[in-house]
Amino acid sequence: MASTFARALAARKSAGLLALVGAAGSLTAGLLLARDSSVGAAAAQRRLYPPSAEYPDLRKHNNCMASNLTPAIYARLCDKATPNGWTLDQCIQTGVDNPGHPFIKTVGMVAGDEETYEVFADIFDPVIEERHNGYNPHTMKHPTDLDASKIKAGQFDERYVLSSRVRTGRSIRGLSLPPACTRAERREVERVASEALGGLGGDLAGKYYRLTDMTEKEQQQLIDAETPAPPSRRHNHEKTFLIWINEEDHTRVISMEKGGNMKRVFERFCRGLKEVERLIQERGWEFMWNERLGYILTCPSNLGTGLRAGVHIKLPLLSKDSRFAKILENLRLQKRGTGGVDTAATGSTFDISNLDRLGKSEVELVQLVIDGVNYLIDCERRLERGQDIRIPSPVPQFRT
Repeated sequence: MASTFARALAARKSAGLLALVGAAGSLTAGLLLARDSSVGAAAAQRRLYPPSAEYPDLRKHNNCMASNLTPAIYARLCDKATPNGWTLDQCIQTGVDNPGHPFIKTVGMVAGDEETYEVFADIFDPVIEERHNGYNPHTMKHPTDLDASKIKAGQFDERYVLSSRVRTGRSIRGLSLPPACTRAERREVERVASEALGGLGGDLAGKYYRLTDMTEKEQQQLIDAETPAPPSRRHNHEKTFLIWINEEDHTRVISMEKGGNMKRVFERFCRGLKEVERLIQERGWEFMWNERLGYILTCPSNLGTGLRAGVHIKLPLLSKDSRFAKILENLRLQKRGTGGVDTAATGSTFDISNLDRLGKSEVELVQLVIDGVNYLIDCERRLERGQDIRIPSPVPQFRT
């Protein structure tokens, strides 16, 4: 059972590798000593130096952590640790190292395990509320809905939409999240996930590629096919359903295809995700989830659904209109370059996706993207005809 393995890991005294995954994509590697001794040493060190001396200089930072962390919160939390030994300083280090991002306001902190969100709630809760547009973890409950039959008008005009994609992440309960994973835990994540995924059949059946076993040619082919380069992963034979393992999250589940059939992409996503969860549970494991935060993932930005439904879309006229940014804001959409968050648009082609993850269900978010992208296409068509466009009313954030 998962709990047995987790207890064994909690009792270990050996050293392991710690990887802190930055919200902007950076990796900081360091040595994670035996957890009991490292936490004790950190606490003893702070007794020599008051919290005010340890407080990070955030005056030039622009991320959600920096906006919400105060000296009082830091003093209250700096000597606490989760049962696995994850500390506040480890949570915030990525935001300290990465002051800001040129395109988006990043979160600036990560979780090391499921308990992180409870032990350090005094800082995570306000960060969650800022990042998720007012979602209150104390008073609100997150809905889950993977019934793809509820989706309406999920076929886009392919003169504008080039490809469609839906992704999410899932974390295996009882194991540390990737920023705190030891080598043993990463191997256990891979074992649990790869064995379960071997049970996928039908159009979900495929091949598992272990990163360490790939030839240079296979690695290059995968790099050419995807941005960023994937870790160990599995995809079906048509390469329309993929699972990455041990990247930012334990697993990243992706459904995608060329063209504009978002409804079909989401149907395959829901069906595959349910099947993966069933296979995981058959082996005595389960995904991290609670009714307040939904599915638990490494970055607070992905709490709830963890879902990003997006399209690559050509908008040569609308993208040059001064109202484009406000239209996206009111539709609760975000734009990225076609190569991801750190890239610029190519030839007026953008990656457009939902801004929110928490407080709305999977069905609601995909429908929001469908409705929003159709609105953008309508605006582009109107501009092609020389007609005016208008800024839509803001989309309600949560159910009323």
